[in-house]
Amino acid sequence: MRRRFRRTGGPGNAAIAAATVLALCCGTWLLRDGTGAHDAPPQPSAAQAHTGTGGHGAGRPAAPALPPSPPERVRIPAIGVDAPLTGLGLTGTGSLGVPPAGRKNLAGWYEAGTTPGETGTAVIAGHVDDADGPAVFYSLGALRKGGTIEVDRLDGGVAEFTVDAVEVYDARDFPDEKVYGAAARPELRVITCGGGWSRTTGYQGNVVVYAHLTGSR
Repeated sequence: MRRRFRRTGGPGNAAIAAATVLALCCGTWLLRDGTGAHDAPPQPSAAQAHTGTGGHGAGRPAAPALPPSPPERVRIPAIGVDAPLTGLGLTGTGSLGVPPAGRKNLAGWYEAGTTPGETGTAVIAGHVDDADGPAVFYSLGALRKGGTIEVDRLDGGVAEFTVDAVEVYDARDFPDEKVYGAAARPELRVITCGGGWSRTTGYQGNVVVYAHLTGSR
């Protein structure tokens, strides 16, 4: 049986590489009618990127860290996300496991890493689309700085995060350390596919949301 969550001092996010996330989604919906005529998912503008003035989350102070507890649901009101979460691990080839493709409103969290709300960098990932159309994080690129992300936890609490930045990266230039690196406070990354799109290989990069814990209830 897979472990549901780690305790502090367990393995972190160093095992995740940029290529592991790209398996999440390949744009099969855009290919479905052979024309590529469907609307592509929104991409973040330059205005939503980090400003480089003092690191992540200069706007609101971080809230005290929460004890480890597995997350059960993620909500992002500004883009209509309200989805259950499943644990994701690494496959035998070192790639990040993905939620079942048939459940388009299901997202996943990297359960060998930090749980959302505790000190460190927690990771949530999900599909942008599937063969039938938009999936859970289709609108992630439309999220803006200052937006709210809520994560329901198994302990009955809700971790409240504020969005610091939304950025898009080409796979060849994915900043592993910036996205997955250790943090001294509770932080969250929400990731899906994005960037350029190719008929042969699908999406060429990833949309990444950066957020930090600003409250709990």
